[in-house]
Amino acid sequence: MAPQVAWIGLGNMGRGMCKNLVEKGQLDKSLIIFNRTTKRAEDLSKSLPSGKSTVYTSIADAVSKSDIIFTCVGDDAAINETIDAAVKNGASGKLFVDCSTVHPDTTEELAKKIGAAGGEFVACPVFGAPQMADSGQLVCVLAGPRESVEKVKPYTKGVIGRAIIDFGGQPVGKATLLKVIGNTFILNMVESLSEGHVLAEKSGLGNDNLHQFIETMFPGPYSAYSNRMLSGDYHKREEPLFAVDLARKDARHAMALAKSAGTRLKDVEVADAHLEKVKNHKGEAGDIASIYGAPGTKLHPFGNHQPRIRTTALSNSQSRNPDLPITAINMANGWSIVIGLIIVVLASIAAWFLSPKGETQTIWRSSLILSFASCYIMWAITFLAQWHPLIVPRRGDLRPEYARHMS
Repeated sequence: MAPQVAWIGLGNMGRGMCKNLVEKGQLDKSLIIFNRTTKRAEDLSKSLPSGKSTVYTSIADAVSKSDIIFTCVGDDAAINETIDAAVKNGASGKLFVDCSTVHPDTTEELAKKIGAAGGEFVACPVFGAPQMADSGQLVCVLAGPRESVEKVKPYTKGVIGRAIIDFGGQPVGKATLLKVIGNTFILNMVESLSEGHVLAEKSGLGNDNLHQFIETMFPGPYSAYSNRMLSGDYHKREEPLFAVDLARKDARHAMALAKSAGTRLKDVEVADAHLEKVKNHKGEAGDIASIYGAPGTKLHPFGNHQPRIRTTALSNSQSRNPDLPITAINMANGWSIVIGLIIVVLASIAAWFLSPKGETQTIWRSSLILSFASCYIMWAITFLAQWHPLIVPRRGDLRPEYARHMS
């Protein structure tokens, strides 16, 4: 008899995966859909082929009617809450497949909890952006009892994903361990792209020239994130593609795993510090790609207990003068203006007394003094313009708020 399949969780990733399960999964029965916000489930169901999905408003009811239950939720607390509700009335004969990105310890605890309720459990975290979830191009990592993994495979490659990484027969925590470590590659990629583009715009190379290099050498995710940064996509969306809270959750898990293993992930620490600034500035609407427009935070490269160095924006004129707000003029450098003025006055006095005598003396005096004054004024304007809030490096279509970073 064909199994009844259910899907729980319709975030940016879950929506596309659920859609592909209906459209490509060759399900014999209508897919049961549950989401905490029922309207989102109803909207998705309406967009799917008629009669191919049914919305439930209770996790317990959805699970009681299902044989295979896929879950894809935001964090560890959410999946624990979901599974607690799901197994409340028992889980005998049911197979749970979790696609969430959580700590490996959480995954192992879920397996124990479901096993104690009589069910089976497979970890199935996925790699890929929401666009890849929509197009069924994810990479699925499967771990758990080999027999259980085999039951899940028909719903992965060619349905919600393009490929699988098979950890069948290995502990379920191995899948989420790989997922957490793999996501540090994404964090580091976004951090490197952000720093590279800031350097490109400040050094005179130009963002477009750097983007050509990225497209040629690193097509795929690098090119996609570079496009998002230069187009300002990360602040234009109503809903972030990779929310800052989820990115920081992944960073916390990775740093905790590194600490327990007796090592450090210094690049992740830097990225997380920038994400913290994004969170403080944009709240839940912050996106991982906002690192490009975030205030900078550098971590000391030596030792565990070194204080953080205070810096300001990675990407505006404050970085030229990191000790003052963007609208202030550094008074220490202001002495350069005074010294320059003194030099011009002395040069003008010398021109007055040392100009050749004769009929042209007046012309010599006025010409030299006017030249000195003009050069000084042009230099002073250029010098002062460095700290004017409107004189900032070119940036691709950013909101004004991103040109005024917090110090």
